Amino acid sequence: MRAKTFRGGIHVPENKHWTSGKPVEVMPLPQRVVIPLLQHTGAICEPLVKEGDQVTAGQKIGESKAFISAPVHASISGKVVSIGPMPHPVVPSQIASVVIESPGDVPPVEWTGASRWEDLDGEEIKARIREGGIVGMGGAAFPTHVKLSPPPEKKIDALIINGVECEPYLTADHRTMLERWKEIIEGTKIILKVLGIERAFIGIEQNKPDAIRLFKAKLDDSGALAPGKPFASGRGARGSSNGARMGVVPLKIKYPQGAEKQLIKAILNREVPSGGLPFDVGVVVHNVGTAYAVYEMVVKGKPLIERVVTVSGDAVKEPKNVLVRIGTPFSQVIEFCGGMPEGERVKVIMGGPLMGLAQYSLEVPVIKGTSGILVVKKRREREKGDYCIKCGRCVEACPIGLMPYKITDYAEKDNFAMADNYGVRDCIECGACAYVCETRRPIVQLIKYTKLNLRSKK
Repeated sequence: MRAKTFRGGIHVPENKHWTSGKPVEVMPLPQRVVIPLLQHTGAICEPLVKEGDQVTAGQKIGESKAFISAPVHASISGKVVSIGPMPHPVVPSQIASVVIESPGDVPPVEWTGASRWEDLDGEEIKARIREGGIVGMGGAAFPTHVKLSPPPEKKIDALIINGVECEPYLTADHRTMLERWKEIIEGTKIILKVLGIERAFIGIEQNKPDAIRLFKAKLDDSGALAPGKPFASGRGARGSSNGARMGVVPLKIKYPQGAEKQLIKAILNREVPSGGLPFDVGVVVHNVGTAYAVYEMVVKGKPLIERVVTVSGDAVKEPKNVLVRIGTPFSQVIEFCGGMPEGERVKVIMGGPLMGLAQYSLEVPVIKGTSGILVVKKRREREKGDYCIKCGRCVEACPIGLMPYKITDYAEKDNFAMADNYGVRDCIECGACAYVCETRRPIVQLIKYTKLNLRSKK
């Protein structure tokens, strides 16, 4: 079967060999966690606890009444020792956080979920997903219950489960697929029921042949879908999951193959319109880690209090995939992986090297969107250029079909209106243009600068 892909994109060194063959290790429970009240796209949560309160792992400690938000939960049992601004791995300013300290010997929590989720209707399941604080686990951390609530006029007929993980170094999703395939399939069926549709595609890049073989073997042949096969007319009634059918779609190895719009184009040959969202073309996309988290909450009653994190790079002694409680400081996670060489100048990045964020402190906590912690030796970089030679390589690489050099020309002149005319809002900030730029212009920074100014004016 010919692998699917999209126009544009780049090929980069994968560097997944550090951890792709390493099973997930469970990290010991931390004695102290910092739980930010903002770990998702949307409104920040208000604390539901106060200093001195005793909390139990899984207890909801923060919530917002806003629709686009997600509750946060205690990841360990213990005492709330403080509530206040603390460093955050994504937001440059400090964010209100709940600090919990554990006394040590605490009995494990027994989770209670729905042993027969099939007996629940879609709205009941969606309410459980929201209550569990489930968000997109691929990095954007968009609240899952919001994605599962498309406007009534948007007719959804396709679910895509994203197992691509195209960023170099990261293998957390890969290992989750190999070790939690049954739960991912079950979680996918649950999502199908909420959406009221019956068919799903699981997209996996070809550099994970073991995962492709595994899912093909585990999915019932009679329920498999040929990639690109037109959907049957009509939709199942909302809340029905009878006859759920899933198929595996092998995808070419190319960055950013895992971006939503590129995934939809590759698998279904549908193009999300400018300024649009996947549900505008009848599609909902969820990460494999999200499907697993949905299973954990709906079936077991376990909210999102831990996640798999890839710890990798040439400056960490023992690269690993680790299951980490939310709120654990980066420093402890790195120490669990052998630590860093003494005296070495390193850069620590949350996420992958292309879209990840460099960190200014190792005391920032693991949050729901922390897919990886990269520790790499700091090398002398080529000086960034302040001019464009109009080579056109950024245009060839752009997976959206934009003209990055024109956008940045206008951004440098603070002509944000013209940059907007050239589609800057559609940029997914994947960094492919900056990667191929001959003069190393700060293209992504200029695009972020432009978007920030457009938002502030709006």
